[in-house]
Amino acid sequence: MIVRYDGTRYFGWEHQPDKETVQGKLETVLSRLAEEEVEVIGAGRTDAGVHAEGMCCHFRTDTDLSPEELRELMNRYLPEDIAVVKLTEASDRFHARYNATGKTYRYTIYNGTAKPVFDRKYAWHIDEKLHLEKMKEAAEILRGKHDYAAFCKAAGKNKSTVRNVDRIDIRQKGEYLILEFHGDGFLRNMVRILTGTLVAVGKGQLDAEQVRALMEEGDRRKAPPTAPAQGLCLVKVDYD
Repeated sequence: MIVRYDGTRYFGWEHQPDKETVQGKLETVLSRLAEEEVEVIGAGRTDAGVHAEGMCCHFRTDTDLSPEELRELMNRYLPEDIAVVKLTEASDRFHARYNATGKTYRYTIYNGTAKPVFDRKYAWHIDEKLHLEKMKEAAEILRGKHDYAAFCKAAGKNKSTVRNVDRIDIRQKGEYLILEFHGDGFLRNMVRILTGTLVAVGKGQLDAEQVRALMEEGDRRKAPPTAPAQGLCLVKVDYD
């Protein structure tokens, strides 16, 4: 199942006690339609306020409803900020999280003086002019296979912080800066911290060599603050 959602009013993807989450909404509707308890497994966990264009997830059910009937009924009963884009039958061995081979995230920055009134829920407003070329130079240092310990929120003791980020593209579209990240996987808050670091470079608070030093030291406390959630969107999940 491919799901699109506006994460503004949700406390992230994953279940949280007494809080509205995307996973919770999907499971509630699916369980009612299938007339049995259904667990929805996502390809990852987006934080509170983060959006998705192409979250892939899977579930198991014995319902007699066809995938197309399920998709139509889910879209009828889901809230207006969640939509099922595609729903098909998968192999028994498919797992949305464990079979994923890569992900693409997009971060949107509005780099203008006026408030982005209509995009305020989907972009980080920075009125100070950012230096695009310096950000691109720093992006080249951040790209590749590295230990990203300095650019993630407290990973578990036994969890590797090595990831391969094979693409960081930065492009300007009018007053917007679009940052696109592709890699084999991302740590908690990693894209937002990488974005915060690139913005610090764009503001002249860091240079490319200081970014390299941060990478080598691996100390999260020395890296710039995490970028706000609303600018981040999960675009696509890759599978072989």
